[in-house]
Amino acid sequence: MNLQGKTALVTGSTSGIGLGIALKLAEAGANLVLNGFGDVDAALAAIRACGGQAIHHPADVSDPEQIAAMVAAAEQQFGGVDILVNNAGIQHVAPVEQFPVERWDAIIAINLSSAFHTTRLALPGMRQRGWGRIINLASVHGLVGSAQKAAYVAAKHGLVGLTKVVALETATTAITCNAICPGWVLTPLVQQQIDERARVDGDTQRARHDLLAEKQPSLDFVTPAQLGALVLFLCSEAGEQVRGAAWNMDGGWAAQ
Repeated sequence: MNLQGKTALVTGSTSGIGLGIALKLAEAGANLVLNGFGDVDAALAAIRACGGQAIHHPADVSDPEQIAAMVAAAEQQFGGVDILVNNAGIQHVAPVEQFPVERWDAIIAINLSSAFHTTRLALPGMRQRGWGRIINLASVHGLVGSAQKAAYVAAKHGLVGLTKVVALETATTAITCNAICPGWVLTPLVQQQIDERARVDGDTQRARHDLLAEKQPSLDFVTPAQLGALVLFLCSEAGEQVRGAAWNMDGGWAAQ
């Protein structure tokens, strides 16, 4: 896989899944535009250690104007966005009747609307250059529901729908659009849930097992590196006719 000369913009990429994907893209030779509020210096150093060029843009992706500035920065620095990975996301858990309206609005803005804005801004350049890859990090919650996650599930289902529409609108071009739907991934946020369970029963291994056993039949976590490898496949020639897919990588979660 050789992505020399290509530029990838990955939202929410200073830690966790986004950074794992960015590292795989950098290893394949892509230039990276990172985005997020994690440890920026460490993320940039990790990308550059792979031999790739990288910049960070601090856009708050809930704001369309900041998204436009980020895409413009990518165009100015590297000439355009060839690979767009919409990964940024937040979560809040509460029953529908108790769900704070402001949290609903924030989740829809960051988890769904941001992908619309990055896509509409990146697509013209992809069309002009005659190649592009748009990859939306949805979730298994883009395929199935879970209680107390109304905004997250709604946003991720919407992201799968957006993916299908963009795939249809680019079907006769060398631009593809697909969604990846992970199950449990051992990110810092998920580790916090394990730690909280462990504080209750005093056993970290049991807390890990019980969290997985509720939803993920493999009883093992998906890794950011595995998700990055799937992104590379979708960027390859072998992925040219994968269009509008919602590709679950979930340890069997959605098979139940």
